[in-house]
Amino acid sequence: MPTYVYRCNDCGREFEEFQTMTEKPLETCPSCKGKAQRIISGGAGFLFKGPGFYSTDYRSDSYKKSAAADTGGNPPTSSSSSSSSGPSSDAKSKKPSSND
Repeated sequence: MPTYVYRCNDCGREFEEFQTMTEKPLETCPSCKGKAQRIISGGAGFLFKGPGFYSTDYRSDSYKKSAAADTGGNPPTSSSSSSSSGPSSDAKSKKPSSND
């Protein structure tokens, strides 16, 4: 359920209300009982953390081939992308072993 932000037209107080999407907007301020209206908020910001959230991870094969031609044969890669041919030997050598 989303949290909506309201502003009172009389006292200027801003407050949040946790409501369902189908619920009617509030019309009165809980402080002064004046007229309140829902304001557009920026919403919740969220971050993608961890591997697999880079713009180059899900590129098409045609894009990768075109980019490889532009960069001299090396397609853009990230540490989490997996190609159809498997991980490179460099990626294997950089992984820490669990036996250490």
